[in-house]
Amino acid sequence: MTTTKSKLMIRDFALEDRPRERLIQNGASVLSNQEIIAILLRTGTKKESVIELANKLLHRFDGIRLLKDASLEEITNINGIGEAKAVQVMAGIELGRRFNKLTFEDRYSIRSPEDGANYVMDEMRFLSQEHFVCLYLNTKNQVLHKQTIFIGSLNASIVHPREVVRP
Repeated sequence: MTTTKSKLMIRDFALEDRPRERLIQNGASVLSNQEIIAILLRTGTKKESVIELANKLLHRFDGIRLLKDASLEEITNINGIGEAKAVQVMAGIELGRRFNKLTFEDRYSIRSPEDGANYVMDEMRFLSQEHFVCLYLNTKNQVLHKQTIFIGSLNASIVHPREVVRP
């Protein structure tokens, strides 16, 4: 006797649990990589939900790190992803790449301690623990990179200088 395994399609999800609706309600930052890719793919197939298709894509490329360098052919080799879906994913990756490579003129400049505080304030305002965050600047005091070096206790962080210099 064979049993058929029922597949959970996106229409079977509660409305508030669907990726698009979650993005609208809570913002893109709360979504997993799988959900963001599902939004880019837009639809699944008759046999697989868009969530399952996104999961196959991530699994094939071991997450998003290798996906960024995937070719059209490599992406379309995944069952259920045709040229149109592959192009949508590649366009999303390229857009992210372009945001990352904004010119130095577009970068935030820090000319005072207040500028530094303003740069991280929205993100750090309601943290419940000490976070030791480094801002790495170029010679024009423009932010090149921001990195959390250490998350400490309620009111203390112990950081060795090599942890600041290493990145």
